[in-house]
Amino acid sequence: MNPINPINQLDSKGFTLLEVLIAVFIFAAVLSIIFTSYTGTFRIITETETYADIYGKARIALEKMQEDLESAYIFEMGKTSGFEEGTAQSAQFVGEDKDINGKGADTIRFLSRAHIVLTEEDIDTGIAEIVYYVKENEDEDTLTLYRSDTPGFAKSLEKNTGGLVLCEGLSSVDFKYYSANTGEFDNWDSTEEEFKNRLPDMVSIKLSFVTSSYPEDPFIFMTSVAIPMARDKYGKAS
Repeated sequence: MNPINPINQLDSKGFTLLEVLIAVFIFAAVLSIIFTSYTGTFRIITETETYADIYGKARIALEKMQEDLESAYIFEMGKTSGFEEGTAQSAQFVGEDKDINGKGADTIRFLSRAHIVLTEEDIDTGIAEIVYYVKENEDEDTLTLYRSDTPGFAKSLEKNTGGLVLCEGLSSVDFKYYSANTGEFDNWDSTEEEFKNRLPDMVSIKLSFVTSSYPEDPFIFMTSVAIPMARDKYGKAS
């Protein structure tokens, strides 16, 4: 019988503690790299989806506002226009510079030929009062932009009520009004002497959206809308 070699007996027992620790370290490093890669990919996908959603909301909102403003209309006050006071058709072009807790929350009200007929019972009067106003979403500390559309002969809605949500997740909504002759304004009221019976030649719109990744750096979308009637009605820019 051959004697057992004690050295061979030790070699057959397996890995040393150092070898196990090295293997665990390498495995943990590989897992860390894979996990970082996957989480980074998922973060990019999530951010891309979020930005795509914001771009979609901004495009829809700006296109609708442009359509409404391009069809803006105004009646000259003091002349018989065939409408009853207090109805939507008696509205004038009024843009107000406002804020909610320091965040831009401008409102704008005007007559437009861009009335949306939603049901068969809804009569298209040709002229409607369009109102854009802003409310705060207290749960998320963001702003929501609303659009109301009241047929011309219906009674005007109470201020900042009614309508449908046009856009959510906003950090500010700002309007500027331009006259070719007198410059830029934060407010416009066609009932006041300065703007009596006049539409602005152009309105600029700025929508700022909150982003979770960069809360201090909102996404900003801007457009400017020329109002044809401002030129057609007066024969030249106001």
